[in-house]
Amino acid sequence: MPGIEGKVVAVTGAGSGIGEATALLLAERGAKVVLGARRTERLEALASRIERAGGRAAWIRTDVTRRADVCGLVDLARERYGRLDVLVGNAGVGLISPLDDLRVEDWEEMIDVNLKGFLYGIAAALPVFREQGSGHFVNIVSTAGLRVVPLQSVYAGTKNAVRTISEGLRQEAGDSLRVTVVSPGAVRTDFTERMDPQARARIDRMMETALSPDAVARAIAFAVEQPDGVDVGDIVVRPTAQA
Repeated sequence: MPGIEGKVVAVTGAGSGIGEATALLLAERGAKVVLGARRTERLEALASRIERAGGRAAWIRTDVTRRADVCGLVDLARERYGRLDVLVGNAGVGLISPLDDLRVEDWEEMIDVNLKGFLYGIAAALPVFREQGSGHFVNIVSTAGLRVVPLQSVYAGTKNAVRTISEGLRQEAGDSLRVTVVSPGAVRTDFTERMDPQARARIDRMMETALSPDAVARAIAFAVEQPDGVDVGDIVVRPTAQA
């Protein structure tokens, strides 16, 4: 795939789910991947798997709520491979619950991870992209922001904030940077583990027809592989059975 071969791609939330599938697919297609997540044992195992298959991978523990960690991920890409071409902002949490439960700490965590972590990615990568004269932000949002339903208000709010800021970033980016927003629907991941039981029961029913993470990874690869000057702005990928 000439549009992916040789590109340096950093992925947050790379330890499982969509991030893991994206790293595997892009590495298979010739990208040099830089993996960031909190669970180092998963990162080490993923990097080893990629390298055994003939790919190239580096990793660093990355908690996106810490700006220094996100800067460290970008710095590692430049130190190891000399540049950064794509930042896939995938790290996210969905601590879904009724607003009446007043789970303020969960709200704060979603703001810290989903929104502030995304902003730290811009702060770390944008100067690098400007210096290089090229770069691509791929931000993972959610269909929860397109169709707001009960129990998901705060989660959808953080994802819609990322969508809005991404559009502003696209308009400010000029003709040398690209910005893509990918909105997955229901995906089979461990995303529901920390949800409120009522919310988890609802989401688990959706999992019967959910996508595999590979489907979202292919959508990301489609955006990344486009030739210079082609900006795929918005991709929605969801199960055909999802309302």
